[in-house]
Amino acid sequence: MAAAASPKRLRVYSSVTGDGDSANGEGRGKRVGTHNGSFHCDEALGCYLIRLTSQFASANVVRTRDPQILDTLDAVLDVGGVYDPSCHRYDHHQKGFNEVFGHGFNTKLSSAGLVYKHFGKEIIAKELEVTEDHEDVHRLYLAIYKSFVEALDAIDNGINQYDTDQPPKYVNNTHLSSRVGRLNPDWTDPDQSPEKENAAFQQAMMLAGSEFMESVHFHVKSWLPARSIVLECLLSRGKVDPSEEIMVLDRFCPWKLHLFELEEELKTEPLTKYVLYQDERSKSWRVQAVAVAPDRFESRKPLPEKWRGLRDDELSNGSGIPGCVFVHMSGFIGGNKTYEGALEMARAALKC
Repeated sequence: MAAAASPKRLRVYSSVTGDGDSANGEGRGKRVGTHNGSFHCDEALGCYLIRLTSQFASANVVRTRDPQILDTLDAVLDVGGVYDPSCHRYDHHQKGFNEVFGHGFNTKLSSAGLVYKHFGKEIIAKELEVTEDHEDVHRLYLAIYKSFVEALDAIDNGINQYDTDQPPKYVNNTHLSSRVGRLNPDWTDPDQSPEKENAAFQQAMMLAGSEFMESVHFHVKSWLPARSIVLECLLSRGKVDPSEEIMVLDRFCPWKLHLFELEEELKTEPLTKYVLYQDERSKSWRVQAVAVAPDRFESRKPLPEKWRGLRDDELSNGSGIPGCVFVHMSGFIGGNKTYEGALEMARAALKC
C-alpha cells in the first residue's frame, strides 16, 4: 500500500510569526489554513487528510483567524464561516450549516468529516492502488466513516452518543478527541508562544493522522477479507441446517459486526442465532449465540439455561450430546470436542 504523507515534509506556522516563506523556498507551494489558538481533533485530522490528496500533497499549514490571510490560502478548514467545496472552504461553525455525510449517516459534519466526504475516496484508492470507482473503495469509504470519522464529527459538534438525560456511569477521557485535546499547551507552561502552539498542533496532526491510517490499514488487510468470509458463510446457512439459523465459519475471523451489517444489508430472514467455529488452540469447536446488537451483551437465543455452568461429562450427560466441553454461565457460548457435537448443541438449543 502507498505510504502516508511524511511528517518530515510538514511545516506548520502562524501568520503572526511572519515566517510564511523561507530562504529555501518552502511555503511557496499550496497552503492550507486553519485557526490558531486551542485546537481540536477535527481540524488536526482534516489538515492531515487534505495533505494526502494529490492537489494538496505536502502543503504547508497556516494557523490564523485573519480573514485577509485566509482569503489568500488554497484551502481553509474549521475557520472562516464558509462551506464551499468548489473553492476548498470547509468550515462547519456558521449558522445554517447542516451538512451530513449521507449514505444513511445523519451526524452533522465537522471539518474532518467535510474533508473526508470530499477526499476520502481518493485517499483510500491511493492506499489500495486502484481507481476511485472500485467497489472496495466505496465499501471502505463507508466503513471507515462509520468506525472512525463519525465519532469525531459528533464529539466536535457536541452530539451525545445516546438519547438520554441520565448522567454517564463513567468518564471516558481516553478517546482520540480527548488525547488530541491534551496536546494543547498547558496553561501552566510559561511558553505560550505561537511556535510552541504550532509544534503541538503538528503533533496533533500526526497523532490523529496515524490513527486514521491504522484504521485504513486494518480495514484493507483484515476487515475486507473477513467480510468476504462471513458473507460466503451467511449465504451457505441452508447447507448447515434447514432452519437457516446456524452459521458455520469455515475459518475463524472477526465476524460479529460483519454479520449484523450483512444481515441488515441483505434483509436476512430468519436471523442467525448461533455461529460455529473451530478454536485454533484446542481444535475443539465453539457454539456462540449471536447478540441482539453489536454493542449489547444479551443474546438473540442464549444456550439453554439447564446447560449453563456445566462442563465435560456432566454437560454431556445433561444435554444428551457426546463430547461437550462447557457452556458459559450466561449462555452466550459453549464448546464441544467435534464439529458434529457443536452442531448438535446448536440444533438442540434452537428447539428449547
